[in-house]
Amino acid sequence: MKSTPRLLPLLLSAGLACLSLHAQAKVSPEEAARLGKDLTPMGAEKAGNADGSIPAWSGKWRGAPPQVKYAGPGNAYPDPYADEKPLFVITAQNVDKYADKLTDGQRAMFKRYAATFRMPVYPSHRDFRFSQKAEDDIKANALNAELANDGNSVRSAFGASPFPIPKNGYELMWNHALQARPNSEEAIYDQAVIYSNGNQALQTVHYQILAPWSDPKGSRESYDGGVMSHFMITTLKPVRAKGEIIGGHEFFDPIVSPRQSWQYLPGTRRVRRAPTVGYDTPIGAGGFRTIDEDRLFNGAPDRYEWKMLGKREVYIPYNNYKLDDPAHKYAEILTPNHVNPDLMRYELHRVWVVEATLKPSARHIYAKRVLYIDEDSWSAALADNYDARGQLWRTNMQTSLYAYDIQMNQARIALFHDLIAGSYLADRMSNEQKPAELNTATYDNDYFTAANMRKLGQ
Repeated sequence: MKSTPRLLPLLLSAGLACLSLHAQAKVSPEEAARLGKDLTPMGAEKAGNADGSIPAWSGKWRGAPPQVKYAGPGNAYPDPYADEKPLFVITAQNVDKYADKLTDGQRAMFKRYAATFRMPVYPSHRDFRFSQKAEDDIKANALNAELANDGNSVRSAFGASPFPIPKNGYELMWNHALQARPNSEEAIYDQAVIYSNGNQALQTVHYQILAPWSDPKGSRESYDGGVMSHFMITTLKPVRAKGEIIGGHEFFDPIVSPRQSWQYLPGTRRVRRAPTVGYDTPIGAGGFRTIDEDRLFNGAPDRYEWKMLGKREVYIPYNNYKLDDPAHKYAEILTPNHVNPDLMRYELHRVWVVEATLKPSARHIYAKRVLYIDEDSWSAALADNYDARGQLWRTNMQTSLYAYDIQMNQARIALFHDLIAGSYLADRMSNEQKPAELNTATYDNDYFTAANMRKLGQ
């Protein structure tokens, strides 16, 4: 399973990845002026590819498109492409034909699950555009944001990806980590680990987040550079863990101010500091994934060296409205080995490829990580994680959709595949719950204190 990603020489000279972080200059006004011209307002190539399989960006819809009937915040998002059929389906029998547009992890899935894994590939779409606020924020970031602390921190950015014209791997990583997101998110999410022997580990959590860094009324000038987001995760199931709460604060500069977190345990009725909630701390149903795998990567990046590998055309999960549809229940979704392929949608898109290599002095269960970041949203869609022997261990997928109410991409069901054990985790499922509510929170910063955790736990 060990191999080197196949990179296409798109737009990048070999020297870009080697630029010194200490000599990195801000984007010039002339470069920033490309946003909205040959580049989209978010920094992607506006043009399509040579054969038209990736269309030019149209950005014709901001919010719900005219052909769908969307009931508003807190309701499921109708599929704007529901009538489309796959162009073709990739299987273990024809995978070699499409290998240049697949990742190491995808090819490994075909090898590991040759009889069942397949990828239905649909027409690619680039029809949606982000909110005007997100576009304004990213333009301001382009002119002002800069790296600090050897690339492990960012200065002078707010509300959206800091580096829409990235020059190195650290800027790419931060574009994903600081992508435009809702100011608040509240949902009941289900998680399920499906083991190779057919057993399942299930968990349900009440997820709450409030992000001052994404305040729709905020700006780079008004943001104090402190707390980026507050979070609280309360376990509802299984019964043995019901009432456990993990809460805390994520700071904009994870080096100067590492994540602060607390844990409430119903058995003791006490709140205690949880200093190890970070990096490769196990979390989720069965402790299947690491805490820094949420959205494929999050948190402090300082244990890795980040290298830009270039751009590729890759089949990635995209416009995943079908998988998120409440009409599909978990019994239909959670098939052996991987989720039901008939509910997945893949499209061909250009992605930035960034490789993270563990520093010799650092510890993490993953010695190398490769992220595939969608150029239009700056969201990582795929990730391959390698163990200390250089063997591909886990390959992960982050499905997503365009959320009409907040006018930006939203992470939906995340899939984490252990290729060695033959097990997988499906996270952030809400098909049998009420859809997430975005940007509707009525609580404030004081809700996310240790004292309130103790009160909520009683």
